[in-house]
Amino acid sequence: MARPRQDRAVRTRAAILHAAAEVFDEFGFSGASISKIIKRADATQGAMYFHFKSKEDLARAVMNEQGEGIVMPEGEAGLQHLIDITLHLATELQTNVLLRAGVRLAVEQGEFGVRDDTAYQDWAARFHEQLVVARDKNELLPEVDERELAWVLVSCYTGTQLFSQVSTNRADLPERVALLWRYLLPGVATPETRARLVTDPGAAGKGRR
Repeated sequence: MARPRQDRAVRTRAAILHAAAEVFDEFGFSGASISKIIKRADATQGAMYFHFKSKEDLARAVMNEQGEGIVMPEGEAGLQHLIDITLHLATELQTNVLLRAGVRLAVEQGEFGVRDDTAYQDWAARFHEQLVVARDKNELLPEVDERELAWVLVSCYTGTQLFSQVSTNRADLPERVALLWRYLLPGVATPETRARLVTDPGAAGKGRR
């Protein structure tokens, strides 16, 4: 009987987390409430506090699990694949409520007494993996440091998506990310690599090899 209980607990936690993401995305941390989240999740107060001890704890979980469940585009690792990933994330931010809420909470975390860069570090690590392969494939200019570039890319991407969110509710985010790459690539990629890279938002995630 332990397994059904465990499965039920996993489903209940996932439902509460998803409901919390919807509420945080809609109202922000300050406007969200435990009662709104419980109602949205169709859960009991006991179930809520079994999995999360407070609204702050729940916000931290949404923030740090923002990338869970995202299926990244297929393709050979390297600079093109990194571009495809960033364009794919741009479309995910338009529809994926957990990612959107996590991003919003990462910005608002001062409101709930948190100073946690885990989510940013996770994305930087993912980007760095692609850049290490890009270096091995001689796609990067000699003076480029892969870790520094990963940090710069996460920083630029964060600002780009925030600006897009305020301006158009992220409707133009894929185009803005493509524009980001247009100006970034001349400073990081070799001329030969730039000549074959594709930054068209409509081509993201098509498994180029």
